[in-house]
This record gives sequence, structure tokens and C-alpha cells, in this order.
Amino acid sequence: MRADTQNTVEAIEKSLQLLSKRIGMDTAEHRLEEFNAMTEDPELWNDPDRAQKLMRERQALADAIETYTTMAQDLSDNIELIEMGEMEDDAEVISEAEAALKALKEKAAAAELEALLDGEADSNDTFLEINAGAGGTESCDWASMLARMYVRWAEAHGYKVELLSESAGDEAGIRSAAYKISGHNAYGWLKSESGVHRLVRISPYDSAARRHTSFSSVWVYPVVDDNIEIEVNPSDIRLDTYRSSGAGGQHVNTTDSAVRITHLPTGIVVTSSEKSQHQNRDIAMKALKSRLYQMELEKRNAEINAQREAKGEAGWGNQIRSYVLQPYQMVKDLRTGYETSDTQGVLDGDLDGLMGATLAMGMSGKGREAAEE
Repeated sequence: MRADTQNTVEAIEKSLQLLSKRIGMDTAEHRLEEFNAMTEDPELWNDPDRAQKLMRERQALADAIETYTTMAQDLSDNIELIEMGEMEDDAEVISEAEAALKALKEKAAAAELEALLDGEADSNDTFLEINAGAGGTESCDWASMLARMYVRWAEAHGYKVELLSESAGDEAGIRSAAYKISGHNAYGWLKSESGVHRLVRISPYDSAARRHTSFSSVWVYPVVDDNIEIEVNPSDIRLDTYRSSGAGGQHVNTTDSAVRITHLPTGIVVTSSEKSQHQNRDIAMKALKSRLYQMELEKRNAEINAQREAKGEAGWGNQIRSYVLQPYQMVKDLRTGYETSDTQGVLDGDLDGLMGATLAMGMSGKGREAAEE
């Protein structure tokens, strides 16, 4: 076996070893049998919330077991094919097996990262808000570009994307937009995107074709499960209704059905304007509870965040990434140092490399090192 192929095999084996420990493969089959027994209980659906949670946990474990066993079998099969090809001096068989191993290496690395998403809310759906910074039309256009980027990323990964509210810019783009993105680990993947995003480009709105720098902020917080109780005192909120100022077409309301809820003790403001007033109120209350829950998560992680900031790492509320389109092409994450010259790919939703690097960094204290113990 060639040296580079052997390196690929060792990388796959390491990813599978870490994945096995994260999943707990030594007891996974037994745990799945226990889940199966619980799902057969005829009284299970007397509590629909508990039943749905149980079914999600069971499916997640079953998927993890299948992913691991399938990749382990693929590794074994391709090693066997290479050995057979070397014995028979069949270059075509060897080449095909080596190509399969390269693809498997990427798949195993991605599965290893996915297994790190075991935080309290990582598996939840998520809310994603985008707000244009100072800079007028330039920042509004940049906010619109970010919205398109995240929608494309989510749809490419099979997530359901629901527009909750949108406020159009005066001349172009959007002043703000809020989405609900639904699917397994939606929050876990997107949580690293919270922060300020900076764009440098030749402005299409500048007749002198000068270079402009624009800023927009992204805020990500988990959709609160029904099992997580967040109490909101009615006297602590102010509810306003207003007419939507969306981008046009089907998203413009002709009545004051849009809802804005302000949480007075914290100053948190949430909106929803894409449904009926009753639905908007329900969506906005869920968003408010999710924001309050996110604040609680941040309090729990305050000590960790303080340690990171002491080391000079960017906090979620600060500038996290630069997108430079002029005078050169580069997207660079300022927390991890990860960079790519494929700016168009990133703006079209290819964010996996950036997210993966941030996730690996953020989990370094409890991820790979912990799994290797």
C-alpha cells in the first residue's frame, strides 16, 4: 500500500476510533434495544412531547450506529480491494479503491465533527437573525447577501427554512431578517456564526467605483424544546402590532398583523411578520423564550468565554469573519485563522469548512482530547 494511502487509512481509523467513543459503541446496541422497548409501550403516546423526544433520541442513536458501522465496513472493503489489486497487479481496482478511501476520509472527519455536537441545545432547531450595520445601502445589501448565504447552506443540508420577518432597506437589500431553521443539529452547526461579519469590495452603488467596507451582525439562538421551561412574566413584556415592511410580493401584509414583543427587563426585542397576528404572536413568544434561554446558556459559559477572551480570541459578539472581494479574494475566520480564496463558493453557501474549523476549536477542551483519553 502506498504511503499516502496508508496515511489516509490511518486518518479514517482515528476518526472512527474517536467517533466510536463519542457514540459509546460498546453499549450503543444495548441502548438502542432499550429505546425500542420503550417505543413499544402502548402508553407512550399518552404524553406526546415525551414520545416525540424519545423517538428523536432513538433515531439519532440508530443513525449514529448505522453511520459508524457503514464507514467501518467501507474501510475494510476498500483495504481488501487494494490488497487484492496489488496481488493481481490490477491498477484500475487499486485506483478506484484509493479514490473511495479519500472520499471516506472526508465523510469520517465530518461524522467526527457531527458527534461533537452534544451540547445541551445543539440538536435543536435554531433562530437566525441578520441585521445590517451602519453604512446605509452598502450594509443593507451585505445583510441581504448573508441571508442568501445562510439560506443556501441550510437548504443544501436538507434543513427547513422559514422566514419569520424581514425589513427592507431603503434602496436595496434588507435592514434585518429573521429565520427559523429546522433540522437535526441546526443550532449546533450555526451557533458559531453569531457575531459581526465584515465585507470589503468595490461598491456597485458607488459611481466612482471606490472600495467600501460594510458590516452586518448575525445572531443565532436555539429554539427552546417543550421540555425546557422558560417562564415569562406577562407584566415584563410589551406587545406591539404593526404593518409589515417586507421586500414585497406575498410577504407584504395589508393589515397590522406583524407582532413585536419587547422584554422590558432585558431589552430583548423579537418580531414576526410573515403569518397571521395570532401565529406571529406565538412565533414571537417562542423566539423570546429562546433568546432568554440563550442568555442563560451564555451565563453558564461565562467563565469559559472569559478565558478565551483572555487569550485574545474573538467573542461571539465581536467581528468574527472577513470577506474580502477586492483587491484580492479571501474569506478568513478571525477566530480560527481558517481561510479560503473561494469567496463565491462561500457566498453561495459552502460554509462547512469554516463551521467545522470553528466547531473543532470550540470543542477542543472536550472534543478530540477528551475522546483520546
